[in-house]
Amino acid sequence: MGWISVVPFIVVIITAIWTKQVIPSLLFAVVVAGYIIDPHWLGGMMEALGFIIEGLSDEANLKIILFLYAFSALIGLVKMSGGIKGFVKEATERIDHKKGAFILTWLSSLGTFSAPSFRIVTIGPVMKALRRNIPMTKQELGFVIETTASPLVVLIPIATAFVGYMTSVIELSLQQANTEGDAYSLYINSIPFNFFAFSMLLVGFYMSFFHKNKKPATDAENMDQEKRTDDDQWEDCHPAVTKDLPAQPWHLIVPLISVIVLTFFLMYMVGVRNGESGFQALINASVLDAMVLAVLLTLIGFVIYLKFRREPLRKMMNTLIDGGNEMMGVIVLLAMVWGLSSGSETLEFADFISSSFDWIPAGFVAVILFIVGCALSYFIGSSWGTWGILMPVGVSIAVAAGSSLPIVIGAVFASGTFGAFASPLSDDTNTTAGILNLNPIKYARFKLKPALIAASFAAIVYFSISFFI
Repeated sequence: MGWISVVPFIVVIITAIWTKQVIPSLLFAVVVAGYIIDPHWLGGMMEALGFIIEGLSDEANLKIILFLYAFSALIGLVKMSGGIKGFVKEATERIDHKKGAFILTWLSSLGTFSAPSFRIVTIGPVMKALRRNIPMTKQELGFVIETTASPLVVLIPIATAFVGYMTSVIELSLQQANTEGDAYSLYINSIPFNFFAFSMLLVGFYMSFFHKNKKPATDAENMDQEKRTDDDQWEDCHPAVTKDLPAQPWHLIVPLISVIVLTFFLMYMVGVRNGESGFQALINASVLDAMVLAVLLTLIGFVIYLKFRREPLRKMMNTLIDGGNEMMGVIVLLAMVWGLSSGSETLEFADFISSSFDWIPAGFVAVILFIVGCALSYFIGSSWGTWGILMPVGVSIAVAAGSSLPIVIGAVFASGTFGAFASPLSDDTNTTAGILNLNPIKYARFKLKPALIAASFAAIVYFSISFFI
């Protein structure tokens, strides 16, 4: 197909930046790929539909959908049963000073790293309630909270909603580039090369424990006097902590511990069953099976427990469905990414990249992708959308140029993390701004400078290591 195989990716990037919407842009690109294959008015649509169905019918992809839906359903049940509210209530009653609040923020990541929004919803109300005792503006407080959200979650290789998606994107990129490799192992190996995430964590740690505010607070707030009166009330600042919910902290702690422990146990048992031993048994191609089983077993056990506590089964089922449906946007996003990948394979995208981009020095692929990805993720506000669009291109170029796949994959993940943290369109920015009563645009502007400093440092590191590859 030659150069025309690149057209769908050009289309999706331009459309995503223009519309600020990832899913419609990906769908449009899939349709464009369909009409390139078959220009007939009906044939093109049939080809596009076939690409999407091909992705959804893959066994591994179906497991990812099941994991994401079940995981989101479990979080919904935790919220309904008062797990998050109980945690917040216990924390606000036991902690009354800045140092304790930030120690809690960092330590709580051990049990609430499942998803960035989950981290923010769990820690945000605690900080809101304790803000009178913390000499920081709201923007600075939100900044600290968010540094332990996406920049932390992307580095955790187990029991998070991100892992399934990230490994899926790597897997389809490997297939599209016609190269071999274990997606999960590559993800593990790419973690040390997510330099932006590590930089933001260091900045957040400094802000938490060593920063001293030397000028008056200038919060980016647009509130009337009545709202200011109740500014530090944490109840009702988010649906997960409303006044009508019970306060049961163990309903948060126990299910999350269960998911983590069961995941490791089942990963090891699956590895043993496949003939592996020791640490190698933990890192195996069936890690997704273990994660799905761990979430499902925890979900079943939690439902049985709540039923014994006389929680109505109908209410739990409705909550599970509502919770799972919160992930439907991500599942549709995945379907479009898989469809675009299938279309790109048909258009022989990898062959064109291999023959056209092998002149790029191997060491410079990562830094180029990181810079392009940062711009893309900032304008569309979606880390997952950035990874879905950029990872297939990045892996194909890396294979053609002979670059290190872990470094390139780490750079793509780092670029998406930048957008999730800094973009005014990101879920993280808007969730934090909503809880702390901040203006999202002004708050995002406040975060942009330190985010650009961290991104510049990451780019310099990617450029520096290019001379040693």
